[in-house]
Amino acid sequence: MSAPHPDPFDEYAVVLNGEEQYSIWPTARRLPPGWSGTGDRGSYQHCLDRVGELWLDMRPRSLREAMTVRTSQDADA
Repeated sequence: MSAPHPDPFDEYAVVLNGEEQYSIWPTARRLPPGWSGTGDRGSYQHCLDRVGELWLDMRPRSLREAMTVRTSQDADA
């Protein structure tokens, strides 16, 4: 995962959407709808490293929840 040409002088932010998926966004740009900042900011590499620390399960939240419901239903059967 890398940006085509991240500017080493730009500041980036780690952002999160409603499905608990992470991304890196330039702080100079307005966030798109549905995304919010996590408070982590810094160089592109810092943000990339932080996403790697935070985003351990790549499945969207809705899928994780559906799988949890399914697992509990299977256990009850």
